[in-house]
Amino acid sequence: MITLQWAYTLAGSMFAAFALLSALDRANRKRFGNAAFWGLMALSLLAGGWLGDFANGLLVLGLVGLAGFGLIGRAAVERRQVSGDPYGTTDVAERRAWSDRLGNRLFLPALIIPATALFGTLAYNYTPLGGYGFIEARRETYIFLCLGALLALAAIFAWLRPPAVAPLQEGRRLIDAIGWAAVLPQMLAALGVVFAAAGVGDIIGDAVRAVIPEGSIFLTVLVFGLGMALFTMIMGNAFAAFPVMAAAIGVPLLIVGYGGDPAVVGAIGMLAGFCGTLMTPMAANFNIVPAALLELKDRNGVIKAQVGTAIPLLAVNILLIYFLAF
Repeated sequence: MITLQWAYTLAGSMFAAFALLSALDRANRKRFGNAAFWGLMALSLLAGGWLGDFANGLLVLGLVGLAGFGLIGRAAVERRQVSGDPYGTTDVAERRAWSDRLGNRLFLPALIIPATALFGTLAYNYTPLGGYGFIEARRETYIFLCLGALLALAAIFAWLRPPAVAPLQEGRRLIDAIGWAAVLPQMLAALGVVFAAAGVGDIIGDAVRAVIPEGSIFLTVLVFGLGMALFTMIMGNAFAAFPVMAAAIGVPLLIVGYGGDPAVVGAIGMLAGFCGTLMTPMAANFNIVPAALLELKDRNGVIKAQVGTAIPLLAVNILLIYFLAF
């Protein structure tokens, strides 16, 4: 049976390759810091289930220490292989030439990934294919997402015939440009679970019950949606906000108290949280890193461009929860 660990192994192998290539990149003065950081990420994905809580905690502290002390930095991989560097890929001029020649067709391999995840999941759940049980229950989307990435990679090699190491080098270039912010969603999601375990959700729930009149479904939905957005803005990620708001309002009041549809409350509640993601610098990997990569003069330029969409979208999500869940 294909389990979720297969997906972790695939991602861990990728990070292990990033770590190895970083260690071999003598042009990067922070190569060993990069190698250690991505190596710890690889170890977490490959063996996290066997390390235990204490060892995983030390691993996380190692990641924080490497990033906090500035030991990781961008790699220099935009060099030609013919120049004597066996780890280079293509230069800017070559990329522009490929872009001018192929145009938007360059995006076709990327579309293979969501298409495989979507149609694979539908086929597995609504055809006899799922009856064979070769994928772990409720993990089929993750598995087909990984399969889509592998199929897209195969399509690229068959179509463009890049150097064998190019996908890993370009992946390393991108992940080094993002840096520590690449692991911020996982960190913040874990923080949300810690907050929920500490009883923050119960405190918020008690406060909401004291303010909102009993039986007022709309006001409860309103506070839940706004709370998801605000907590996301504070914590930087909807995955961190959801455990707190679900424990405070979503489960005890909307689902258990008023009989709301759990699927609607959970799914659209997350979308309400994502509206907060569009409006906060705490979501560094979404809003600050793109500004840096695009070399925008205004560090908050991405956020300012998104606010006009985020606020009405939040209002729509709140209304959708109210009308679809009850």
